[in-house]
Amino acid sequence: MSFNGNEGTYITLSQGSTWTGTYRSANPTAVKAHFYGKNKLAEMLNQSGCVGLRFYRAIDDTGAAQLVVVGVTAAGADMTSGLILDRSMLCPPYCDAGSS
Repeated sequence: MSFNGNEGTYITLSQGSTWTGTYRSANPTAVKAHFYGKNKLAEMLNQSGCVGLRFYRAIDDTGAAQLVVVGVTAAGADMTSGLILDRSMLCPPYCDAGSS
C-alpha cells in the first residue's frame, strides 16, 4: 500500500457531532478529545519523507488516555527514528464548552 498525503475524507459538522455524541454517550467518563499545537504537528509533517501522521491510542504512566503520533512515509511505514509526539492537552479539562 502507498500513501500520497491526500488520505482521509472531510465530513459535515452534523455527521461529526452525531459520531462524537454517540461516543460520549457510550463513554461518559472517557477522554473526549486531544489537542496538539500546530507547530508540533507542522514540525512532524515537515520531516523528510513524511506524507502524513498516524495516531496510536495509548495509556500513559498515570493511566490517562493519550495518543502517540508518528510520521508516516509514502510506503506506509511509521517513521520510528523520527519525531514522536504525545502528551496532548486532554479534554476534559481543556474543552471547548461551546462546541457541538
